Amino acid sequence: MEQIIATVRGFDGALVVVPEPGGDFPEQAWGDAFFYYAPDGRMPRTTQPYGTIVTKDHPGDTASDLDPPGRWRVNVQVDRATFRELTGEEPRGDGPRTPRDHAAADRVLPHPVYGSLGWVCVVVPGERTTGTVERLLRDAHDAARARFERRHRTGGRPPEDG
Repeated sequence: MEQIIATVRGFDGALVVVPEPGGDFPEQAWGDAFFYYAPDGRMPRTTQPYGTIVTKDHPGDTASDLDPPGRWRVNVQVDRATFRELTGEEPRGDGPRTPRDHAAADRVLPHPVYGSLGWVCVVVPGERTTGTVERLLRDAHDAARARFERRHRTGGRPPEDG
């Protein structure tokens, strides 16, 4: 997990937010990580992260069985072609068609909740998937940067709104 966080921190303009006890974030987010393109170093108020790491089950998102020690999951927003290449499916409003074991480690899968929106995930990335995860995060970061630049080049929201 720390390797992935360090990799993302190395991307130009990346902001990695890791909520801790005593901060402004709800307890459910403590220990998780959220990845943004934010060249000003401030968390965008109107932009979702392009990637996350979750370290525990969340309400409505328990299929990956993240509560046991040592389990965590990285989640990445990908484009339609990449989603299709990695999962063999189209991201669809009605969810994935193929049953999956979302608790399986070191496998790229559609996200158990947000797969229909083009998110993939890996529980405890290992030898088979760490390189893929890092590439997907780089691509997602580059896409977030391109969106940011389009918005700000065309007179969109000011930078603090990301």
